[in-house]
Amino acid sequence: MVPVIYGVLHRVIPPVARTVWRPTVIGLENVPPTGGVILASNHLSFADSVVIPCVVPRKVVFLAKSDYFTGSGVKGTLSRLWFEGLGMLPVDRDDSKAAIASLDTALEVLGRGEAFGIYPEGTRSRDGRLYRGRTGVAHLALTAGVPVVPVGLSGTEKLQPVGSSLPRVVPVTVRFGEPIQVAGRYDGVPLGRARREVTDEIMTAIQRLSGQVEAGAYNARPE
Repeated sequence: MVPVIYGVLHRVIPPVARTVWRPTVIGLENVPPTGGVILASNHLSFADSVVIPCVVPRKVVFLAKSDYFTGSGVKGTLSRLWFEGLGMLPVDRDDSKAAIASLDTALEVLGRGEAFGIYPEGTRSRDGRLYRGRTGVAHLALTAGVPVVPVGLSGTEKLQPVGSSLPRVVPVTVRFGEPIQVAGRYDGVPLGRARREVTDEIMTAIQRLSGQVEAGAYNARPE
C-alpha cells in the first residue's frame, strides 16, 4: 500500500511544488541516480524534509516523528498517508533505544540501494547557525560503505516559520555538493576517531554550500 501511495504522491507533489516555489537547485548531478547514498543536509525548517525529496528525482527516505503516524480520526489518517507517501519512516525521538534502532532502519534503507536523508545537527537550527554534527551520519556511511552527498539549504526557514500553518512563497535554494567517499579510507583507524573525522568533513562541506555561520557547539532540542 505504501509504495502505491508514494508513487501517486511523488508524481503529483514535486511538480506542483517546483511550479509554485521554483526553487533554485544547484549540483543535482552530484546525486547518484542509483545505489545507496546518504544525503546529509543542514536543517532550518520542518519543510526541509519535503523540499529535498521534491527536487531529487529519486526516492529519498527521511525519519519523521512517530507522532505524525499515530494520530486518530480523519486528520490522523491523512497525516499518516502524507508522510508515508513522502517515503518517511516513523521514529520516537524521545526514546533512546528507538533512536539507536533508527540507525538500523537507515542501514536497511541503504542496503536496499535507496537514498537516505539525514540532518547531522540532530534538530532544526533556531538561530540560523550551523551546529556541530553528530556522528550518526558517519556511522551509517562507514558501516554501509556508501557515499555521502552534502546538501546546503537556504531560505527554507522562511518557507514555513514556526507557528505558521501554511507555507509561504519565498526564494529557496538547494545546493548539492560532490559525493564524499569513505569506503576504504579509514581501514585501521580507531572507530571513534574515524566517525568524528568523517562527520567534521561532512559538516565542512555543508557549511560551504549553505554559507552559514558555524555555532561551534552541538544543538539541543527545545524543552
